[in-house]
Amino acid sequence: MNLQANDFELFGLPERYALDRADLDARWKSLQARVHPDRFAAEGAAAQRVAMQWAVRINEAYHRLKDPLRRAAYLCERRGASIDAHSNTAMPADFLMQQMSWREALEEAADQAALQALAQDVQAERARRLAAVQALLDDRGDAQAAADEVRALMFIERFAEEVERRLDGLGQ
Repeated sequence: MNLQANDFELFGLPERYALDRADLDARWKSLQARVHPDRFAAEGAAAQRVAMQWAVRINEAYHRLKDPLRRAAYLCERRGASIDAHSNTAMPADFLMQQMSWREALEEAADQAALQALAQDVQAERARRLAAVQALLDDRGDAQAAADEVRALMFIERFAEEVERRLDGLGQ
């Protein structure tokens, strides 16, 4: 194993957006078992520190690969399409209109049913855009267009969290 390997190489996976989550989980468990610091207790503190570095690296890669949005952003970056979420906030007009509509719906939502309907709408849009990301990265090889979708998905994720907080607030 190489600490400098990319996440996909580290897990022995093809560099694609689509992946089998059960396979990823099994590979993570196997890698963690191989590098767990307790396995190196007899070899001394230095070997345990190296094992700890490996365990941290494997966990970081696992968390990046298991999260669809983080995996998409990682692939875009690897393919030369920077996400630049902090400096590139330009969005198509139709997406901005959708955001405004969702914001109004959130402000006007007076009960749990309205909030749940909004949450379902947001999740449907999230699923549609994640499917688009997969097609753009795996089928069309268009990392720049995928990066645009990732930026939109970042907005959607934050908004979905706001909706969830409002739902949680109603439940109290």
